[in-house]
Amino acid sequence: TTPTPSLQSTIYSLPLEASWEPDLWGKVRNTVRQAQYAAQVSAADLENERLTEQASLAEYFFEIRGQDELQKLYNDTVAADQKELELAQSLYQAGITNEISVVEAETVLKSAEAGATNVAIARAQYEHAIAMLVGKAASDFSIPVKPMTVAPPPIPVGVPSELLQRRPDIAAAERLMAAANAQIGIAYAAYYPNLTLTAAGGFESSALKDWLSWPSRFWSVGASIPETIFDAGLRRATVHQYVAIYNADLASYSQTVLTAFQQVEDALAEVRILAQEIQQEQEAVNFAQTSLTLEEGRYETGIDPYVDVLVAQNTVLADQQTLNNLQVQEMRSAVALV
Repeated sequence: TTPTPSLQSTIYSLPLEASWEPDLWGKVRNTVRQAQYAAQVSAADLENERLTEQASLAEYFFEIRGQDELQKLYNDTVAADQKELELAQSLYQAGITNEISVVEAETVLKSAEAGATNVAIARAQYEHAIAMLVGKAASDFSIPVKPMTVAPPPIPVGVPSELLQRRPDIAAAERLMAAANAQIGIAYAAYYPNLTLTAAGGFESSALKDWLSWPSRFWSVGASIPETIFDAGLRRATVHQYVAIYNADLASYSQTVLTAFQQVEDALAEVRILAQEIQQEQEAVNFAQTSLTLEEGRYETGIDPYVDVLVAQNTVLADQQTLNNLQVQEMRSAVALV
């Protein structure tokens, strides 16, 4: 037998295909919106973190100024106690007072010196915290000493409540709710069929010389509409899931707004009440200082014992410390309000 020779042929083809799926039910639009809202949530979270760190930086700064003021109070107290000790020694040498007054004066002086030294611990910690926030090594960072002697700037209270919309946490909660709403639209679009339009064309020929000629052209146009007949309730369950997520985000948004109003009212009340309390405490410091001056005069004339001077000194120092703490707290409240 003679084998049959194989037959070979060559087809030259230049096809071009295109397809388009119209967004009839809003699936693509909602998908794009959901992605945009998610990006806005991330941006708001970033701004919220930045704002939090800025507030911490301001609070640490005012804490340092409060520690500087406290250091000044202790330094003044040490200087005053040193004079009291010298006076007690002079009166003892003159035979006016007994030795116990000198011992008490020395005890008070050493206690004040220890307190003045202890202030440096908290100041160093706040300074190191600021160094971390500004991205510098703690060992290479320092803030000059400057006692805090100014009050926070006045903050207007007659501003519209819409200003709260600028809070990053509220913006993030609102955008999160919008993203959940877009996700519901995506889930509802699954109930409807997807329409796909396709078109194909080009040139095809078995002869290279006739490949790109007009008779060698071919084309086709078609459409397809696939639809799921049975999914055992998957689409319905998916819609219910995203509706539940939306309701949860809505409740979270409402809670965030209410919390924002509460925080603003708290800060307004703190700033107002602290300003009044600082004024009252300043009067207490003035009266305590006057009492100390009078008691020192009575002690120098031998009318009262030195223990009465100690009581007056402790009262002055305690009132001054309370006043300093209130001033720092007022600054922190102003930062929180801003």
